[in-house]
Amino acid sequence: MITTGVVLSGGGIRGFAHLGLLQVMDECGIKPHAISGVSAGAIAGAFYASGHKPQQIMEILKKSSYFGWSAFSLRKDGFFSMKTLLSTLKVYIPHDSFESLSTPLFITATDFTNNRTAVFSKGKLFDAIIASCSVPVLFEPVKIGNSLFVDGGLLNNLPVEPLGGVCDTLVGCHVNRIGPEPITKKRIGKINIIEKCFHMAIADIIYEKAKKCDLFIEPQLHKYGMFDMNKSDIIYEAGYREALKYKNRLLDLAS
Repeated sequence: MITTGVVLSGGGIRGFAHLGLLQVMDECGIKPHAISGVSAGAIAGAFYASGHKPQQIMEILKKSSYFGWSAFSLRKDGFFSMKTLLSTLKVYIPHDSFESLSTPLFITATDFTNNRTAVFSKGKLFDAIIASCSVPVLFEPVKIGNSLFVDGGLLNNLPVEPLGGVCDTLVGCHVNRIGPEPITKKRIGKINIIEKCFHMAIADIIYEKAKKCDLFIEPQLHKYGMFDMNKSDIIYEAGYREALKYKNRLLDLAS
């Protein structure tokens, strides 16, 4: 039996497009053998691996946005805390452990203390998810053991490595495709400038990693920002439509 692994990139709200891919895979009867996720991809992967359907996950995340101003704080090492996300995880994922998941999950974070990528696949689940999503400055680093961890996309925003030798075929979904920046009178915004600079810096690395995927899906989402929560339905549909183009290829890879 051929096993299919799924690799889900980071991307903030653009991660809703991952759910569109997972929806198409469900409709094709393709169950991932394992999932590797980072940041937003880690969230989508964790909920899916715990047994939730893609459309259920979308509704859960839409009503439980962890970008809410209620989490704003100036006294910590980030503008926002992850208390809202942690509360949501506790409600919808019964057990705080990788071992309780129905699908093996690998979560990538950045070990800020030791300047390296770290992969979590055993033990406590929630801390690993939150660490993987903790965008530097915006969110507080997460202490696990003797190290501080931040967003895994900082060093590896398409973590194909954890699934090497684990699955026969790999399907990668990258939601941070860089598009042209239109010259208008509208302000771009500091966060958008920082975000685009980050993605331009790591673009070459992403596409080198993409070569290791048997199928690489990249919805055109560059016009949506990391925090455009009101565009979540549109982003989900964009991911679904893009994945649907490769339905026959998905079926071929799984057969």
